[in-house]
Amino acid sequence: MDKKTVLITGASSGFGEACARWYAVRGFSLILSARRRDRLERLAEELGVPVHIMQLDVRDRKAVEKALDGIPEDFSSVDILVNNAGLALGLLPAHEADMDDWEVMVDTNIKGLLYMTRKILPGMTARRRGHIVNMGSVAGSWPYPGGNAYGATKAFVEQFSRNLRCDVQGTGVRVTNIAPGMAETEFSLVRFKGASEKASATYDGVKALTAADIADIVGWVTLQPEHVNINHLEVMPTQQAWSAFAVAREGL
Repeated sequence: MDKKTVLITGASSGFGEACARWYAVRGFSLILSARRRDRLERLAEELGVPVHIMQLDVRDRKAVEKALDGIPEDFSSVDILVNNAGLALGLLPAHEADMDDWEVMVDTNIKGLLYMTRKILPGMTARRRGHIVNMGSVAGSWPYPGGNAYGATKAFVEQFSRNLRCDVQGTGVRVTNIAPGMAETEFSLVRFKGASEKASATYDGVKALTAADIADIVGWVTLQPEHVNINHLEVMPTQQAWSAFAVAREGL
């Protein structure tokens, strides 16, 4: 595959950072987006390939449009968009959950992905090539207590990816939804708002997926021959599986 340009959101840590490192090793040019500019700058210094940094909160539609309009000419033909920016907040049942948390998840996981996709996609369809990789979750297909709004946002990502595939059929543009299970990154630390002991307990006794595992998968998907489209890829650690049916034994 010719060396191309990859745009990665949420690139300052976790899956996004790992994807940046994966593509850099293979000589791709990178556009890295995240809110934490200092982390992006440190990462860019390490990678040894052309990098354009965008300090950006994907929830801000106007900021997204301005940042993408300002991409330098050398980076302007985005070949791969990895919509990775996203988060979970809280694990309370729906009747106790924080509405502010719900709004942040909707604005980031859904709206941010929409803003990035809508801005980048026309260039891909015009060039008749490109690949959009949306970072979903097993939570988009399989429910669990406290997963309420987060799971719903990832269900949106999954269904949007499917509909996007239909829209771009015949343009040469590919679309993939990646749905990871338990992965040990900053995910739980963010979910529990910095409560490190609570976050680390999530992974006790489990060899969870790593960010590098997911980067390998994202890279593999995008390096398939152009006539091959991986529609949906769900992955869990070997120690994780779908839960048994929940039954409340006490009477109502």
